[in-house]
Amino acid sequence: MDISIIAAVAKNRAIGYQNKLIYWLPDDLKRFKQLTTGNTIIMGRKTFDSLPKGALPNRRNVVISRTVDSLPGCEVYASLEEALSHCQDDEHIYIIGGASVYEQAMQVADRLCLTEIEDTPAEADVFFPSYDAGWEETWREQHEKDERHAQRFAFVDYVRVKQ
Repeated sequence: MDISIIAAVAKNRAIGYQNKLIYWLPDDLKRFKQLTTGNTIIMGRKTFDSLPKGALPNRRNVVISRTVDSLPGCEVYASLEEALSHCQDDEHIYIIGGASVYEQAMQVADRLCLTEIEDTPAEADVFFPSYDAGWEETWREQHEKDERHAQRFAFVDYVRVKQ
């Protein structure tokens, strides 16, 4: 099983405010769709609630919740460990949020697929865990501001450093 964490992260590791993404970056959303389509996505309940149309199409949607046992178009499990135990060895899994699910997944993930945004938001209430140690950058693609993107950003992939 191959586990990737995917997130858009500000300079201060901010990822959300009031259960919404802080930044609107069309190319980031396009990359998210391209990477996750046809694969399994695992998310927390608040992340599921933030999706405008519920379960994302053409993906196996898995939600972690201790309070709800069913959501339309999703499989629901009480913990990340339980969710992963229901995945096959050949599945590619993307952890898509939120903060507590990212925190737990950092222990088991093989790869980080981040959009690093060159900005610090005025307001944020959810942050990505630190990834300063234990990860090695393997790929980076820089993007400048343009008519559709108000911030500079880079797509950056990391792999876990083998101990």
